[in-house]
Amino acid sequence: MLLGVIADDMTGATDVALMLNRAGMRTVQVIGVPAPGVSLPEADAVVVALKSRTNPVAEAVDDSLAACEALLAAGARQILFKYCSTFDSTAEGNIGPVANALMQRLGAKLSIVCPAFPANGRSIYQGYLFVGAMPLHESSMKDHPLTPMRDSNLMRLMAAQAKADVGLVDYATVLAGPSAVKARLAKLEVEGVRYAVTDALTNEDLMTLGHAVSEQVLLTGGSGIAMGLPQNFRRAGLLPERPGPQDIKAPPGRAGIISGSCSTATRRQIKAALEAGYPALKVDPFALVEGRQDAPGLARWALAQPEDKPFLLYSSDDPAEVAAVQDKLGREKAGSTVEQAFAEVARLLSEGGVTRLLVAGGETSGATVLGLGIRTLEIGPEIDPGVPWTRVVDGPDMVVALKSGNFGAPDFFLKAWNLLR
Repeated sequence: MLLGVIADDMTGATDVALMLNRAGMRTVQVIGVPAPGVSLPEADAVVVALKSRTNPVAEAVDDSLAACEALLAAGARQILFKYCSTFDSTAEGNIGPVANALMQRLGAKLSIVCPAFPANGRSIYQGYLFVGAMPLHESSMKDHPLTPMRDSNLMRLMAAQAKADVGLVDYATVLAGPSAVKARLAKLEVEGVRYAVTDALTNEDLMTLGHAVSEQVLLTGGSGIAMGLPQNFRRAGLLPERPGPQDIKAPPGRAGIISGSCSTATRRQIKAALEAGYPALKVDPFALVEGRQDAPGLARWALAQPEDKPFLLYSSDDPAEVAAVQDKLGREKAGSTVEQAFAEVARLLSEGGVTRLLVAGGETSGATVLGLGIRTLEIGPEIDPGVPWTRVVDGPDMVVALKSGNFGAPDFFLKAWNLLR
């Protein structure tokens, strides 16, 4: 293994695995902390997908350290801690504490902070994170039901979470090339800075940054920063040129969609699916709590639909409705009620012959993967930036696409199936 990746949710894991796989690194995604004594799959890169973004801080740190140990034992030469391109974090801040723990374990003195992902409109300028043309705190992320983001300054956010000095590699330095970035990082390290936020507006900027951090033992960022890492291993003579996957073979069977994301992007995708005539049923948290809906009933409805189009089960709603549910049920219960239902629904759908499943939302994807008992995924072709199809290696015979709520074009639910054969 050349690169070990620790991802704080399921969709983020497939996102970064796609980035590496597309660049010719044989990449495998494993679900959850590897059990002691269990060997990781042989690959150039292994991505460990955790569900640690919104977990209690201590649990997130422990799981991340355990994943790090497994990756190091398998030979990883560099560790990437992957989080969301919108720097999603709780008020306590799991990103900073996890990064601190990994830094201490690896003996790193400085790490970059780079959630930029230009293909999906995430850019960093003067240390501020933008979603499209909007600062993060003015985007739809300000109303995220679990991790609302109310500040756009990454230096301020990371300093508060990590309780450490945070510096900046500004855009002029990035434009000056890898050597200038290396020199800036070295200067910040001498000054006692532990984290360096790096500006990035384009894919070329990410390639520059990737080149500059070839000797860093620990990196932190979104999937975009992984773009430039494979070339480092090629320059070192450790990785041959390989093409990325073009399509993926799916087992025969039914197709369906489960959506728990309330993001603007996903709601647009649901609207497009409804307009295309996909059979759809809305999942109501109150109905689940009161017993008017349950997982067996939802699965029976889905399996009873015509097979000429994918069915759609969704709990997605606009921020005002989500807030109303959370006010009555509590934020944790509102989320866990739907997640537990979708986890059981996924299992029942698999048993009922569904072999092609598209899941929208990080928490929903995590619950669904655990419900299906999936342990390992093979990365397939890209549907939209950051979202691939994957083939289950260890688990039920099926293909799944795990989509971050914020990702994908409005027609994502319609066109995804065209890449399957």
